Formats: sequence, structure tokens, C-alpha cells
Amino acid sequence: MLELKNVEVIYDDVILVLKGLSLQVPEGKVVALLGSNGAGKSTTLKAISGLLRSEEGEVTDGGILFEGQPIHRLPPEQVVRRGVFQVMEGRRVFEDLSVEENIEMGGYTRGDRAGLRRDRDLCYDFFPRLRERRKKLAGYLSGGEQQMLAISRALMARPKLMMLDEPSLGLAPLLVMEIFRIVKRINEEEKTTILLVEQNANLALAIADYGYIMEGGRVVLDGEPEKLRANEDVKEFYLGGGADGKKGYKNLKFYKRRKRWLS
Repeated sequence: MLELKNVEVIYDDVILVLKGLSLQVPEGKVVALLGSNGAGKSTTLKAISGLLRSEEGEVTDGGILFEGQPIHRLPPEQVVRRGVFQVMEGRRVFEDLSVEENIEMGGYTRGDRAGLRRDRDLCYDFFPRLRERRKKLAGYLSGGEQQMLAISRALMARPKLMMLDEPSLGLAPLLVMEIFRIVKRINEEEKTTILLVEQNANLALAIADYGYIMEGGRVVLDGEPEKLRANEDVKEFYLGGGADGKKGYKNLKFYKRRKRWLS
């Protein structure tokens, strides 16, 4: 469904962020894009959704294909109409609108009223808390409820591909697990393809069909979740433990081993 071919992104005409990035997202699958802060994960999503221009960024080389057609030169509204919707990091709800108004804003590109009503009810089925708070201003919701609202707004666009940027950010662990379970339900029940950017590698790999790990604007490792979990470097740097899994704080503080893919 989605393919990035040797994509380079430059900010402000001088800062090279993505350096020949290539990856694929098959239709109907959940693909996790993992990496530390500054690896280029969010930039990758913005390159796909067309939001780079708002931050003085540009795809300067390579191509981004959605269903076989290039989209990296399209403005964001046309990318949405093609079926790609990005849920931004930090939720970004309309704080002065009600929950219901926020949800309805997600369907602004659609004209089928019956379908919009059906999808609004579907959002409430996935997130019953939002039904209880549908008349409440979004600015008064908790962080978890705002994340649910942001995902619901994306669902209203009937995306073929939904891109989630750090959905666990700032949320309590139990709430994060609930949201990830619902994301997997959306994938399975609505057949929505998911590209998930996440620092919590354990949770992301638990629902993903395939994973990519980014460092320094490149993919350095990819494979099925089982393969990534078995990799010693992934264990060491992303899953909270190396081969022995028992390193104390003092040893970690002075740990000098480099990641094998950087050697």
C-alpha cells in the first residue's frame, strides 16, 4: 500500500534528516517504526502526510508511493483525500470544540451523511468514554481521552492508512495498553492499515506484523516482531535488557558497547 524509496528530507535547505530511507507498509497490516528521539520517525510521517512544508522541510530525493501513485509532492488535504491520515504527536484536539464536534471535523472531506453517522457511532463503540463526554469541551478531557478523540477524528476520515505518532506519550501504562488494544481492533475489524511510530518497543511489537528500527535518518534493522525481539542489540537498547538482562545502574552508566549496526 505504501512504499518509501530512498527518501531524503532536508529542513531549512541545509539540515539533512532522512538519508535514503526505504520501507514498505503492506495493505491490512500493522507496521511499527521504532527508534530513539531524533531518529527521524516523526519526519517520516510528515513526509508521507505532506506536513513537511509547514516546518520548512522538503523531500529532496527519492519517492513516496501510495497505492502505486506518488504523493510526496501533494498538499496535505489531497493526501487525506487519497486515504492517508496522520494522528499527530501530542494529540492536537480542538480544545474549544466539544468532543462530538471534534469527531465530526474528521469527516470534513466526506459528503455521505449516513456513512458519517455510522462512523461516529463506531467511534463511540470503540471508545465508550467519549460517548459519555460527547458534549464536553475537548480541552477539559484527560490526556488519554484526548488521544482517544484524536484517533476517533482520524477514523471519521475513513482512512485506508492511519499513521499514529507516539500514541503512548504521556499516558499511564494501563491506559496505553487499552489504546493499543483498540488500535489493533481497528486494524482487524475495519481493515485499516496502520503505520505506528512509537518509542515503547515492547508494546509496538506486541501488535505489529512487521517492524523497522531507525537510527540517524536510516533504517538499520527490520523484520517480523519475533526476529526483532530475538536480536541482542534490540534487547539491549529498546527492550530493557541485554543477554543477561541484569545490568545494574552503575554498569549501565558506564556501558560503552556500540550498536552493531553503527560499527
